[in-house]
Amino acid sequence: MTGKVQRNGQDQAMGPLRVCAQNPRYFADGTGRPVYLTGAHTWNNLQHNAVYPAVDYPAYLDFLENHNHNYMRMWAWEQAAWDPWAPEPIKVGPVPYMRTGPGEALDGGPKFDVTQFNPDYFELLRTRVAAARTRGIYVSVMLFEGWSVEPKNQYGNPWQGHPFNAANNINGLDGDVDGDGKGIDIHTLRCPAEIAERQRAYVQKCLETLNDLDNVLWEIGNEMHPDTVEWQYRMIDFIHEREAGMPKQHPVGMTGAPIENDALFASPADWISPTGKSGYSTEPPAADGRKVIVADVDHIWPRQFQAWVWKSFTRGLNTAFMDLYGAPQIGVQPPEKLPKNWIEQTDTTRKNLGHTLAYARRMNLAAAAPHDELASTGYCLADPGNEYLVYQSGEGSFSVNLEGTSGPLQVEWFSPDTGQATPGEAVTGGQTVTFDPPMSGDAVLFLTRGP
Repeated sequence: MTGKVQRNGQDQAMGPLRVCAQNPRYFADGTGRPVYLTGAHTWNNLQHNAVYPAVDYPAYLDFLENHNHNYMRMWAWEQAAWDPWAPEPIKVGPVPYMRTGPGEALDGGPKFDVTQFNPDYFELLRTRVAAARTRGIYVSVMLFEGWSVEPKNQYGNPWQGHPFNAANNINGLDGDVDGDGKGIDIHTLRCPAEIAERQRAYVQKCLETLNDLDNVLWEIGNEMHPDTVEWQYRMIDFIHEREAGMPKQHPVGMTGAPIENDALFASPADWISPTGKSGYSTEPPAADGRKVIVADVDHIWPRQFQAWVWKSFTRGLNTAFMDLYGAPQIGVQPPEKLPKNWIEQTDTTRKNLGHTLAYARRMNLAAAAPHDELASTGYCLADPGNEYLVYQSGEGSFSVNLEGTSGPLQVEWFSPDTGQATPGEAVTGGQTVTFDPPMSGDAVLFLTRGP
């Protein structure tokens, strides 16, 4: 799959993505056009996990497209039963391995033969990633899951339903090396050689299943234990090495929480999702191009989501939203445990992700960089002399240093609260200009040399 697809009435070039040579804060697609990634994801967009709301996948793609999103994480669950949020043996599936027996696993189903892959899983994976591509949506395909091997201080232990639990497979494999009733060891260098071999075979199968699709990114695993860092580094290298000999190469990512941000930046990954530390949840540090950063609410959980979206965008970050997609109604996250006004903020967050993408597509991202020093608000994504996008949280006037700009600049105001754009009077460069937003609440100012 190469070339372009139709999305919102426009031709959108696709990947495979690679780090943009002109501006490594972003990826570039197959034409060299920089791509800002933003979108919502939810737990059941690949498999079914009975703890979470069922997802009508075509309707979910409609939801992303209607909100002008171009990115999602595709979640993967390793266990076939149990979940940290549920003490009872709820069902999860399909999973990558065949349940052939003989014998009965802990969840009552046939034991796994982990030398045989389940074609239903890989067919579903391919079908869903390919369907996302027809909508112009890039998919970060999750390979492993930190919430599949231990209780995470919650209610249930998903290790009971994992194929590499000795009680659940016919191959004599036991991933609980230290005998603590968890499977953390399989995501570390302590992993038994036979299980490591099966993990690499599984990753290879995923690569073969999706290699020809342009809209793929790889994510090693979600919220993995801190002991997994070196194991993840090796898995990143494995993917890079294997795809080097395949027709297409896709970006490989490593995500945080509870892994520290320093370990992410030191990794061989092409992209990372940091934790909320270092200010990513409140005052995101500017991206410096060491890694493509996909700031993800799942690992950050800011208190003011709308402000976080625009702060992250103007600091050169890509953005992703952990969308509960109805989960509070079934008690996965009781409302009292959610950030303040979370439910009320959800819809405006979804919309503002799409608004940032609309502006990213209008900007010359190849030349855009965070220039906090140019705006008194501290949030400015700019190609100085040509275009400036400034965000202000709250009300009041602010100034923008246009001393390095000659000639007139067109002015556009945008309200994140209402989604309305309003033209303003043109201003002249060569000076610091004070602006008074024409709306109440948050404001975005877009200055361009052209119309």
